[in-house]
Amino acid sequence: MEPSPADPPIALPSSSNGRVSGKAWKAQKTATVRSQLPPGVKTKSWEDRMFKTQKALAIKKLQTELKEEKQAEIQRRREVTMERKKAAEERQRLEEAKAKMGAKKAARLRRRAGRTKKING
Repeated sequence: MEPSPADPPIALPSSSNGRVSGKAWKAQKTATVRSQLPPGVKTKSWEDRMFKTQKALAIKKLQTELKEEKQAEIQRRREVTMERKKAAEERQRLEEAKAKMGAKKAARLRRRAGRTKKING
């Protein structure tokens, strides 16, 4: 017996892929109910969680910028101190060289005048 084009198609019971288990004890599978989810995941929407994440990232970025500014200020102070120390050392060195050259010049003048240690004791 061939189906005629006028016969309506056989209606299948609604289930996954149109199949029904013949076993009465076999229940239809449903989505898993997860009871151990963290409260933030259960109660909040995705947008809320993303907003919170973006806020945390913005705070972290601001903290990083502030920390970098603080480090830059410390480094600038350190460089200023080092420059001052170098300038002071250079001044000290020049003064010592000037005193040494002054002593040499005075000794030379004394020798010219004939007043050496040998003569004047």
